Amino acid sequence: MLDWLAHQRLDHAQRLLETTDDPIDTVAFRSGFGTATSLRLHFAAKLKTSPMQYRRAFSQLAVAGRGPRRAACDAD
Repeated sequence: MLDWLAHQRLDHAQRLLETTDDPIDTVAFRSGFGTATSLRLHFAAKLKTSPMQYRRAFSQLAVAGRGPRRAACDAD
């Protein structure tokens, strides 16, 4: 159950990073991680990157016209 919830939160954070320019603190709060530190730890563990690096690579704002390119998050 906790793995599923963490996966859902990470998926939501990915969508927010791709589609908004909200600060990382706001993304963390809106996706249920509470703090940017917690979000960064989950990103590092599951996606081997940081939220900021993920945004740079996959943001629809940064990759205009190419659509989202989402990284898969493995469910444990």
